[in-house]
Amino acid sequence: MQAPTLFRERPRSFQIILGGIVPFLFGCVVGVVLGISATAYWALALLAGLGAILAGFEHPNGWGGADRGLVGGACFGLGILIAHAIAGTEAKVSLGSFPPLLIVIDAIAGMLLGALGGRIGRSLFVRTSGGRSPEGMEP
Repeated sequence: MQAPTLFRERPRSFQIILGGIVPFLFGCVVGVVLGISATAYWALALLAGLGAILAGFEHPNGWGGADRGLVGGACFGLGILIAHAIAGTEAKVSLGSFPPLLIVIDAIAGMLLGALGGRIGRSLFVRTSGGRSPEGMEP
């Protein structure tokens, strides 16, 4: 199995787009859907979680995936709140008594899922490469 291109080896502009802008824009889509359908909201939230796990694969370990997931999750949560406020619709899913807490919750969830992805990605590569770690991926 070929090692994935590490996130830190990508150009800075690409890192900003993948690590912050994409999660924010996806959060905006989810924020609009929040006022339309609870089922669609949860389906998109699950898709975002899968994206966080897969993003972790671009990191040499769980720590790098956790860092990226923390930032991506916060951007995602911020996008949800901003888009929902702009849409001006009634939320089909409760945002709690203090909606900005959603940013913290999404950041923590993103951190955990990104760490999981980093850990899984590293172990899959090491297992399929005969126990060798790629450069930058600790054993």
